[in-house]
Amino acid sequence: MMSRPNILYILSDQHAQGVSGCYGDPVVRTPNIDRLAAGGVRFENAYTPSPLCLPARMSLLTGRYPYRNRCWTNTDSLASDIPTFAHAQGAAGYPPILIGRMHALGSDQLHGYVRREIGDHMTDWNGGSEYTMGILNGAQRPNREALQLSGAGQSSYEVLDREVTEAAIEEIRLIAENRRNGDDTPFSLSVGYILPHQPYAGDPELVDYYLERISPPRLFRQEDGEPEYLSWWRDAIGMNAMTVTEEMRAKAAYYALVETMDREIGKIVDELDAQQLSENTLIIYTSDHGDQLGERDLWFKQTFYDQSAKVPLILNWPKELPKGTICGRVVNLIDLSATLVDAAGHDPLPQSDGHSLLDLAKAPETPWDDTTFCEYCTDGMQVWARGRMILSRMIRKGKWKLNYYHEDRHQLFDLHNDPDEMTNVYGYPEHAQIQSELLVELLANWSPEDIQKQLESSKATKKILRNWAASTEPVDRYRWMTEVDQNWLRLGS
Repeated sequence: MMSRPNILYILSDQHAQGVSGCYGDPVVRTPNIDRLAAGGVRFENAYTPSPLCLPARMSLLTGRYPYRNRCWTNTDSLASDIPTFAHAQGAAGYPPILIGRMHALGSDQLHGYVRREIGDHMTDWNGGSEYTMGILNGAQRPNREALQLSGAGQSSYEVLDREVTEAAIEEIRLIAENRRNGDDTPFSLSVGYILPHQPYAGDPELVDYYLERISPPRLFRQEDGEPEYLSWWRDAIGMNAMTVTEEMRAKAAYYALVETMDREIGKIVDELDAQQLSENTLIIYTSDHGDQLGERDLWFKQTFYDQSAKVPLILNWPKELPKGTICGRVVNLIDLSATLVDAAGHDPLPQSDGHSLLDLAKAPETPWDDTTFCEYCTDGMQVWARGRMILSRMIRKGKWKLNYYHEDRHQLFDLHNDPDEMTNVYGYPEHAQIQSELLVELLANWSPEDIQKQLESSKATKKILRNWAASTEPVDRYRWMTEVDQNWLRLGS
């Protein structure tokens, strides 16, 4: 029986799994993420439940896939009566604390946390007060400006993350002081970063360093094997117009942001060590989704390719988990939700789709169903969606990945023989049986027709909520205020 650990859970935003030293990148410098991996278990095939911020994060909270949360887009709100891992931890005697980003919308900005510090850079409300990033405004969205306004500089996101780190360190020091005064209650501390999310603007010295070392994107587009949606997406948000200079500059800045984030993580882990709290602390590092970073002439997320849909996932618990272990089983962030519940000693959340990773982390040969799902659906209401509704879902089962695009071309990849996902074998006669089996499993509890009706119906609801917030200007209780002068870009970089 494992003892109940302290829990330090670190969630970044848009960190592509491959851009880490421990995941094989020969250029990026991530010594702190690497040491967590060296001292724990690294999962090679961890997937997001959605390649989009809000639905991925809400699924991580509840352990339910997006269609069961009815959170598909960045304008959906998670119902307050759906229990989260934070609720379970609180019920188990942990006082769960959140510092930084969560990306929830609506009146419930805690979803089970008993306390939250710093907060998000964005409004709590659909239609609430917007923020501006000055010279970088627009570059935080998935559009051409993100590539044009890239390179050496700084965004307010980086300033926010530094404050998140400082607050986390202060919280760890307070916990240590309470321990010295006799309070041995295990802690649960969640730390939410927004790096390395665009704007692609990073420390000038680091950007220059990476410009001399990074390589251009390796994979080219294959439009004859892709859904029409991806061709439309490239054109709709300006990726077809990007230049090689922009691409390399943005990529170098992204690498700089990853190194910057790694440095902040290191400060927190160092403080944990300094306060002698590491031995029985389960440290988890992951991200909500990845970034295409120019591969196949695609940027940002919103695809099922591994650059977008895979996430780094590391579990480090010196007292219980083996060191330097690599787990190749197929897992999901919904399983991480179940893990956070299990580690706290609580029964599984009702109706959770996930399964705890603790036994698997201890013994990779543990029986495990190597099947997971990822979904991307949008009602077209966000500016970058250009009014287009998307209904799509991915299943990864063993070596196979099937990407289903409703009323569009589907994709089937054999990841053992084609790890780069360059040959779409959907429709090949020799794969007819596995293709049929995967389609049946993917659509068994997921109806694109029903989801389309729900998305259409929700548009009217969202319009009312958006107009209400714009008119009444409700108070943002957990808002970190962006300042324009925090954002700058080295001209000509």
